[in-house]
Amino acid sequence: MTTHPHTVLIIDFGSQVTQLIARRLREAGVYCEIVPFQSADEGFRRIKPKAVILSGSPHSTVDIGSPRAPDAVFKAGIPVLGICYGEQTMCAQLGGKVESGHHREFGRAFLEVEQDCALFDGVWANGTRHQVWMSHGDRVTAIPPGFKVVGTSTGAPFAAIADEERKFYAVQFHPEVVHTPDGAKLLRNFVHKIAGIQGDWTMKAYREHAVEAIRKQVGKGKVICALSGGVDSSVAALLIHEAVGDQLTCILVDHGLMRKNEAADVVAMFREHYNLPLILVDASDRFLSALEGESDPEKKRKTIGRLFIEVFEEEAKKLGGAEFLAQGTLYPDVIESVSFTGATSSTIKSHHNVGGLPERMNMQLVEPLRELFKDEVRVLGRELGLPDSFIGRHPFPGPGLAIRCPGGITREKLEILRDADAIYLDEIRKAGLYDAIWQAFAVLLPVQTVGVMGDGRTYEFVCALRAVTSVDGMTADFYHYDMEFLGRAATRIINEVRGINRVVYDVTSKPPGTIEWE
Repeated sequence: MTTHPHTVLIIDFGSQVTQLIARRLREAGVYCEIVPFQSADEGFRRIKPKAVILSGSPHSTVDIGSPRAPDAVFKAGIPVLGICYGEQTMCAQLGGKVESGHHREFGRAFLEVEQDCALFDGVWANGTRHQVWMSHGDRVTAIPPGFKVVGTSTGAPFAAIADEERKFYAVQFHPEVVHTPDGAKLLRNFVHKIAGIQGDWTMKAYREHAVEAIRKQVGKGKVICALSGGVDSSVAALLIHEAVGDQLTCILVDHGLMRKNEAADVVAMFREHYNLPLILVDASDRFLSALEGESDPEKKRKTIGRLFIEVFEEEAKKLGGAEFLAQGTLYPDVIESVSFTGATSSTIKSHHNVGGLPERMNMQLVEPLRELFKDEVRVLGRELGLPDSFIGRHPFPGPGLAIRCPGGITREKLEILRDADAIYLDEIRKAGLYDAIWQAFAVLLPVQTVGVMGDGRTYEFVCALRAVTSVDGMTADFYHYDMEFLGRAATRIINEVRGINRVVYDVTSKPPGTIEWE
């Protein structure tokens, strides 16, 4: 990643909601980066931040070897905000005390403001009471020298503390979540009023910055772009084309895992509306032969990623060589793929090459969206002139239908799923719900059930329908359909798709860092 002059560094100690801190800062027009605590020293030196935020964590500061913030953070003379575990490690490192075994707080709590401070300025007045969201088992029992208590709660006598002289602040609650109604305002106070960072990080500025960075990286070299037709890769392609023009060639690989008529629709759209060189490669037999019968989701992703690389290598040779491969990697892809918690999020983007390309491949990655969240990419797309109808397209993963067909993959199952998915999206559009839903898709479950259709007994697959609402793609909740819509969509699928005799609706939500349907 390139360095921005006014960056806030977020040190991630493993909280599920660390990325929400970044989202709140981006919403305030402030650029920030997240680094895991293991590489915080390097990140701090590289970024030279104007302020630092310490995240929450599942760890306990009282445990031997629990993570700590770099000492340099507290010696740099810049503002620091500790959140939950961040408060506890700040206290432990600066001369306070943290203990376990006290009253725990999980969920909604109420903070009593005991003193005014810059963090609360214009948001919470002294003597008032406010809802916050707690999630802690340990608690601070003594604060470091120089700090004062500015807020308390039932389970946390040091729920908010401040050292105004050094501009060190810490809260036991989570201001980044919506369950702390004024939390975003507190974070804005920290970056704007305390750290003195202006909210001038805009997509127009990012566009100019990215174009300059692309030109500097690419020089006179040739770039091939992995174009899928989705918003991410399309915005990346347009941005790179603006930077280097005809040095870019887009390649759409039809791997046989796309939605119904997807490849043809993408080719038509780009050739009719955008002056981008585009090559369509039909590699469906190659991909499907390699995936035939494979049921392990991670092996599916890695197989798809490997074959993509092989195809791009071959196409680059046909073009006389290319020094760069561009793709629409986003910031959540990067963060999740370097997860240190051991959770499954570390494999989310294994089909993307977020860690770099194989050594044998003499190409460099160009990832102009690597610093952006999904909703920011859409804003950038509008800045580049993409129509709203395209900007609002539901995201579609690189592995395509491979991860929406759990269990072994066969050509027959993919065709069944492709037809069911097309009907489902058609019904969503007819009902005028497409723009109200962030992502919708059908899943062919590896389950067959007995059913009676007409006068005959059937033994066919179960189809699951999913629809979620989201802003940034990091958290999601299921869309609340009415039963009339679900009945209509299910009836069409069962009647028109041979191979499905039952349809269910998935009502699970997506917390940060989870993967979908694998």
